[in-house]
Amino acid sequence: MSITDPAPERRGSRLRRLLLWVGLAAGALAIYDGAIFYSRWQKDRDARHRQSLKEAEDARRYLQVVGGNEVKILTFAAYPPKVRTGQKSNLCYGVSGAKTVRLDPAVEEVWPSLTRCLMVSPRKDTEYKLTADDGAGHAVSQSVTIQVKR
Repeated sequence: MSITDPAPERRGSRLRRLLLWVGLAAGALAIYDGAIFYSRWQKDRDARHRQSLKEAEDARRYLQVVGGNEVKILTFAAYPPKVRTGQKSNLCYGVSGAKTVRLDPAVEEVWPSLTRCLMVSPRKDTEYKLTADDGAGHAVSQSVTIQVKR
């Protein structure tokens, strides 16, 4: 090689330019991949956040329906409300926040429950009264009448 031969310098210069472009392309691809992964992570995080907000709202609505901390009669009804002599009817109730439950006239033992049904067979028109008590001096009552056709 002679001192005046420019070929080795050109080759080194081309190699440096090629390495520069390959490095820039690799950097651009790394940034693109990072942006995709970040975008997917962000969407997943937002979806989980929306789900947790929905679950919290559902829980709040449920507590509101079942009465939260206060004693409440959720349901008290007879199915069917009219029977013939000797037929049976379902007397169903649901309470929340109650420590004790009482049914007058007594049919069988009752206790606090969100949903419970008893079979009754009244001989005449009968008014049933459900009383729920929270044990702290708060009580609520509700009545339902089953009519008996002769």
